Amino acid sequence: MIVTKTPLRLPIGGGGTDLPFYYSKNKGFLITATINKYIYITLHERKFYQESLLKYSQIENVKSIEEIKHTRIREALRFLNIHDPLEITSIADVPARTGLGSSSSFLVGLLHALHAYKREFVSIANLAEEACKIDLEVLKEPIGKQDQYAAAYGGMLQMEINQKGKVIVSRLDITQDTIEELQRNLFLFYTGITREASEVLSDQKKNAETKHESIEGMDQIKQIGIEIKKALENGDTRRFGEWLNVHWETKKTLSNKMTNPQIDKWYNLAIENGAIGGKVMGAGGGGFLMFYCDKNQKEFRKAMASSGLKELEFKFEFDGSKVLFNA
Repeated sequence: MIVTKTPLRLPIGGGGTDLPFYYSKNKGFLITATINKYIYITLHERKFYQESLLKYSQIENVKSIEEIKHTRIREALRFLNIHDPLEITSIADVPARTGLGSSSSFLVGLLHALHAYKREFVSIANLAEEACKIDLEVLKEPIGKQDQYAAAYGGMLQMEINQKGKVIVSRLDITQDTIEELQRNLFLFYTGITREASEVLSDQKKNAETKHESIEGMDQIKQIGIEIKKALENGDTRRFGEWLNVHWETKKTLSNKMTNPQIDKWYNLAIENGAIGGKVMGAGGGGFLMFYCDKNQKEFRKAMASSGLKELEFKFEFDGSKVLFNA
């Protein structure tokens, strides 16, 4: 029995510049952070069976890799050349397709478990890059490299991506006081809307390739990520909240699928009740909303709850994917 635990992430600033269509021309820069919400993968060898049993939101009982419908399980097994009958189960703290990077956390956690099953050591960097290869090169998902690296490394990270796709990861130089202030003033709310990130990201890519102002918008997103880094490392969390608002207003220009009238209504309600800024997690279109609010928090929470949003309390997580149990 092998059990892995892999954190989910919050995109803090510069998100989208990790997409290949952008970094291959202009280089990427972003800030991300993991939280204490996780994907758990359990893996067990089925010595007395010929079929693999896969349990996630569905259940599959298959005799060969080719029969597996779950694309990331299928390609992870193929990537590591594992054909043994296995039982693989996933448990998640939050629903899938809600903007917290659960798909990539799932893949990183699964690869970690499979390496442990093969009795192989895998470095954090290799774990992240293997997940990127499967997502971007094998499955051709229209996503970037933020989620895989965040899940593997954990913590508050700065990522720089060169034009060849090499990711340079470093830790933010941020004080414990600043971290605690962020945790007091950042709020996550679940909209109840799930969506496929690929739809929003594909539209964003199409716009960037056909509209010059979309690339200019991505350049602005990258610069905002740099300014957010400065604000956090200077301990100016209120300035960070203000940059969140600028980030959101800029991001909305990149795709008309980024928001909708209901999300706009929730966002405006948050601002009216004390939030300085916020954004939709991940690609946009649904999932979780994040807001920075440092005053009148009781009234702010009450207003958001009355509008039908469910709050997710969290703390920052500073460990990446790890093997909890290996017997």
